[in-house]
Amino acid sequence: MTVVQCIEEEDVPDPIRRLLIANRGEIAVRVIRTCRRLGIETVAVFSEADRAMPHVRLADQSVCIGPAEPHLSYLNIDALIDACKQTGAGAVHPGYGFLSENAKFAESLLAAGITFVGPRAETMRAMGDKIAARKLMEQHGVPVVPGYHGQDQSATRLKQEVERIGYPLLVKAAAGGGGRGMRLVEEHSELESALDSARREAQSAFGDDTVFLERFVRSPRHIEIQVFGDLHGNVVHLFERDCSVQRRHQKVIEESPSPALSEDSRTAMAHAAVEAARAVHYEGAGTVEFIYSAADASFYFLEMNTRLQVEHPVTELVTGLDLVEEQIRVAEGKALSFSQESLRQTGHAIEVRLYAEDPTREFLPATGPLHCFEYPDTVRVDSGVESGSVISIFYDPMIAKVIAHSTEGRAAAIESLRKFLGEVRLFGPANNLEFLRAVLDHPEFQSGDYTTQFIPTHFPRFRGPRLAPGEVELARVSAGLLFFHGARNVQQAGTRASISTHGGDLAPWGADLEGFQIW
Repeated sequence: MTVVQCIEEEDVPDPIRRLLIANRGEIAVRVIRTCRRLGIETVAVFSEADRAMPHVRLADQSVCIGPAEPHLSYLNIDALIDACKQTGAGAVHPGYGFLSENAKFAESLLAAGITFVGPRAETMRAMGDKIAARKLMEQHGVPVVPGYHGQDQSATRLKQEVERIGYPLLVKAAAGGGGRGMRLVEEHSELESALDSARREAQSAFGDDTVFLERFVRSPRHIEIQVFGDLHGNVVHLFERDCSVQRRHQKVIEESPSPALSEDSRTAMAHAAVEAARAVHYEGAGTVEFIYSAADASFYFLEMNTRLQVEHPVTELVTGLDLVEEQIRVAEGKALSFSQESLRQTGHAIEVRLYAEDPTREFLPATGPLHCFEYPDTVRVDSGVESGSVISIFYDPMIAKVIAHSTEGRAAAIESLRKFLGEVRLFGPANNLEFLRAVLDHPEFQSGDYTTQFIPTHFPRFRGPRLAPGEVELARVSAGLLFFHGARNVQQAGTRASISTHGGDLAPWGADLEGFQIW
């Protein structure tokens, strides 16, 4: 690897001695773990709703930054900078979500003399504008999906471009992400309503109703390449993650290597990702996302995420690297600790996201206390909650990321996950545990021959696990006995309660069941 010295000695940032984590939950715990190993002191921030969360207890210092509402706390730039000054934190790790891709936040930290562990503000702006990013990628030879990304947003021009591109196509918010402001148009009769609804949603979510049009690739896979750059001009890739198992454009399972890629396709896609990163002189951890067609091995640039991804542990397990440590190295002005030539993709890693959501009710988010969350120490678990924690209505309802790695291959990694999920004890809000088990058990997933339509096709409505007739009868009897036993105890205490999906006073884990027996 050729190293290009791009910084003068006097421009090298100071070593990071105390770092504030401008986030919450599992990613805050994750960053604390690496900082502790590196001897870096940590500062946790928390809203009033998060006062008892594990990341607050695990950090060396903690600061309350405001009420539960995100815009008054985790999105409050002034409060975060004040917390840095109050604690003497010389650097900030943004995690993911919240302000992690906010150029104004990065600039505000720089102006305050605080190191931002992430790319430069101008890089975030360049890749955050989807239209500008697409044009930049075209200029650097990175393949893009046929479409229209012009400034003329008149109805006449958009309809003309639709005729040129052809159906099916996607209407996408220029400033969008996570599936918001996105509509699939199969035929001409759907176009007008799709444009109107996409624009309304884009304006509401992002304050910008600009849309662009793209050819829809049928039966696609969603594959992303992890990239890293430093201040010395080094840009490398850390192989791919296949994120094709998703619902409504939200990732559910990620794995590496992708079972769909040949070595030639993997090499070509990785090269394109590195070129994309070089185009913006990238520094730190980033992810270049592509849509891939297994039919002809074609792939097209989707977007670049200028932050650490939720699914970064998948890459860590197949490369043996600590990506948070590398982020900190880059922020300190050091070169990456590895070269492209030294990297190897070893074994197979798969991550599932365990959420407090009800898959039998269209994945409706669930809230409330986690009465019990216990699991075996057989795979990697990244979590920001524990037994007794509360899943709040104000934030993402993630319970944990569960990541299995096996040097014996994909089937062994799947089996490790299946076994783990079967041994988890999880009582509290509704959750997707059984749904994840059903996905892992599905023959199409196990074969590796799936697309982004896997969940809509095979799980249009999830009804929960199928029970044998004897199990159904036992469940009915048990539920009835628990209900009446719990109700009697509540009545004796002079209280009233109701059972809900969130676990009320009559729930079995909340009732006094001393002396109660099924048999």
